[in-house]
Parts: sequence; structure tokens; C-alpha cells
Amino acid sequence: MTPQYQALVQTLKRLPGLGYRSAEKVALHLLVENTSASAALIESLNQAKALLGPCEVCGNLAEEKLCSLCRSDDRDHSQICVVEGVTDLFAMERAGVFRGLYHVLYGKLAPVRGVGPEQLNLNSLVSRLKTGEVSEVILALGNDMEGEATCHYLNQEIFGGLQLDVTRIGFGLPSGGGVTYADEITLRSALDGRKSI
Repeated sequence: MTPQYQALVQTLKRLPGLGYRSAEKVALHLLVENTSASAALIESLNQAKALLGPCEVCGNLAEEKLCSLCRSDDRDHSQICVVEGVTDLFAMERAGVFRGLYHVLYGKLAPVRGVGPEQLNLNSLVSRLKTGEVSEVILALGNDMEGEATCHYLNQEIFGGLQLDVTRIGFGLPSGGGVTYADEITLRSALDGRKSI
């Protein structure tokens, strides 16, 4: 194995969901089996990096300052569903169970890993809530310890004193599980079963 090949495998291994063997398979596929795929991948990545960024309002991926969801008049602007990451937003959209707007935190509170409120996308959430247009916030965070801590913090420090209905998605998500991997029926059940906190 060459040092350059090893460097490629190590770089691929940093991607979520890829262990060493999967990274090796991808590297060999791109280098040997389908060399045109590597050029297409590089071009696609370059275009995505140049054209995509976070929506200034919600944090979703956007090609403009605002994402298509925040610009849409077809969405319920009185509801905001708070999610950990863009993949959670995508899962909710694929399931078609929510017609309001979203807010992406880009993480959960995890003091052990050095993730505090300052590292989360909270400033724009506070700005959105101050407009008075939002009447309900739905917390769609996983029910692990970090998700629970984040929900508690948001409810106490961000939503406290505001005239809002704050709900949390309900049953359906397994303990320690997240939104990203839930199927449509589970997400609908969780959203329909949300409860006030």
C-alpha cells in the first residue's frame, strides 16, 4: 500500500458511517474500478462547496441567503421544529409529517465534548422568536442524555418567559435514538404524540 493510498483511506474514514474497510472499498472503486466516478465526485463536491451554505434564518442547506423552506408561503410560519442537524430536517421532510419551519442547532449540549450553548445555532433562533410570529416550538431531538439536556436548557433559558407552546416529539423514537434514522410512521407517531414541556 502506498502512502498516498493510505492517506486517501484515512481521509475517507473520517466521513460518518465509514470504517476502514468501507473507506478502502470506496477508495478502490474511485481509483481503479470507476475512475470517471472520482472526477464526477470531485466536480460535485467543488460545486456544492461553492454554492451551498447554511440558511441565515434556520441553518438548513441553501443556495441563497434563505432556504426554500424559509422562503415558502406554503409553510406554517407559526411553528418551528428544532432539530439537531440537517439530516434530521431531511428525514422529517422525506416523511412529509411537518408543514411548519425548522431550526437546525448543529449539535446538542455535550459538556464532556466541549459543546456548550455557544457552539449551537441559538442566536438566530432567539431572533426568530422575538418577532412574535412563532406560537409553537416543537423539539425534535433524540431522547438520549444530550438531547434531554438540550431540551431542558432550551425550555429554561431560551423559551422561558415567552408566550409559546413548547412541545417535544412523543413516543415512537427508541431510547437513545435520533430522528435521522426513524421511518415515516415512527416520525408521524412521534410528532402526533408530542407533549408540552
